[in-house]
Amino acid sequence: MNSSLIDNSLESILEHYRKAFSVKAFDDKFLDEDDLMLVFGLTQEIKSQNKQYWGRELGMCWQRIVIELCKHKCSNFNDSIKEGSDEFCDLVVGNDAIDTKYRIGSGDSGTLKKFKQYGRELQKRGYNPVLLILRKDNLPSAITACKNGGWIIKSGDDAYEYVYKITGFDLKLWLKMRSHK
Repeated sequence: MNSSLIDNSLESILEHYRKAFSVKAFDDKFLDEDDLMLVFGLTQEIKSQNKQYWGRELGMCWQRIVIELCKHKCSNFNDSIKEGSDEFCDLVVGNDAIDTKYRIGSGDSGTLKKFKQYGRELQKRGYNPVLLILRKDNLPSAITACKNGGWIIKSGDDAYEYVYKITGFDLKLWLKMRSHK
């Protein structure tokens, strides 16, 4: 697929979220911004008004962008792996079962147990569980639990490098070119 079709496809995802965020966004700048925050002109101050909302929405945006990009660029792309109500990962590329997260901030035992359970289940099925996390400020105990469950952790620049490796597409640069900073 040519790059203009990918651009249009990815742009439509950003536009969807841009419209949803337009009512909530302000122009103030704050520390700890990430590439998606910059695309939408968000600050930590704005996010702190409703962390759960912004984490969920930015996480879904990140997930949709990664899935869409891999659909277009990876000949060995497959959809998520599900069993009943459990979704073990968001997508599969080759032998890598990839789950996307904006940030891992929950340390509750149920969440950590699921991370471990899903990672081990994916390994049993012959996959390499890979967590692609946009942000670097993750809860250390949650990261440790994921690693103990067999997940390969790729966060921040490592996540972008991984995406580039499997797609040949520089997602970090693509997002930076759309930044409002």
